[in-house]
Amino acid sequence: MPDANASFVGSIPESYDRHLGSVIFEPYADDLVRRFAATTKGAVLEVACGTGILTERLRRALPTASRFVATDLNQPMVDYARDRLSALPGIEWKAADAAALPFPDASFQAVACQFGVMFVPDKDAAFREARRVLARGGVFAFNVWDSMDQNPFGRIAHETIASFFPTDPPTFYLTPFGFYDVPNMRQFLVSNDFVNVSIEHVQLPNESPTARSFAVGLVRGNPVSAAIQDRGLDHEAIIGAVEAALVRAGGDRPFRSRMRAVVVTATAGA
Repeated sequence: MPDANASFVGSIPESYDRHLGSVIFEPYADDLVRRFAATTKGAVLEVACGTGILTERLRRALPTASRFVATDLNQPMVDYARDRLSALPGIEWKAADAAALPFPDASFQAVACQFGVMFVPDKDAAFREARRVLARGGVFAFNVWDSMDQNPFGRIAHETIASFFPTDPPTFYLTPFGFYDVPNMRQFLVSNDFVNVSIEHVQLPNESPTARSFAVGLVRGNPVSAAIQDRGLDHEAIIGAVEAALVRAGGDRPFRSRMRAVVVTATAGA
C-alpha cells in the first residue's frame, strides 16, 4: 500500500505548484541544475518530478538532443506537470517508483531528484536503483530538506496543524524534514557504489508574497489536506492559524524567513 505521506493526489498538485513552487522549490531547483546540467552529456532521468519545477529547468539547460525522462510515483503529479509543460518539447513522462525504476541498467548519464528521496520508505533501494540505471561515471544529484530547526516554515506548519487534532495528528511534515543526517546519507551512497560524494548545506531566503498564500500551500499543497478532510476539520480555520503563526515569525506582504537544504552530488563508481 502506498505511503499516505507520499500521496499527492486530487487538488494537491495545483495548490503545491501555485503556493509553494516559487517560494521553496524554484530556488533549490536553480541551485541543483547549476551543479551538474551544463556538464552532462547523454540521457537524464528525473525521479520524483512533482509538478515539474526542476523538470522545466533541466529541459532548458540540457542539450536539445538529450533524452530526458521525468518520473513521479503519483500519476496526478505526472499529469499536472505534463499539462503545465505541454509547450516544452523533449520530455518523456512516466509514473515510476524510485525504489523500483522501470529502466534498463546503465541507461542514463545523470539521475536528478528534487526533494523526493525523503518520501521513499526504502532509502537503500532508492540509492541502489539510482546507481543501477546510471552508467559508470554518471552523476546522481539530489537535495533534501535539512531539519525543522533550520526550516522554520516546516516547524510552524507541523506544530500548528497538529494543534487542531485531539489525537493522532498528521505526521506528514516529519517525512520531508526527517532525512538530513549527513553520515547516514553518505553511507547509503558509498554502500551503493557511489564515489566523489559532495554534500553541502545550502541556506537560501524563504520569501512569499503573502503569509496567507504560503499558509494555503502548507495546508492544501500536501497530504495533510486529506488528513484534515478525513477528520472533518475546517481547512480555513487551520490555514488562518498557520497564516497567523507565519506572520509572527516572518511578517506579511511579503513573508520573509530562511530555509536550508542538504545538496548532494555523487558519481557512479566502477
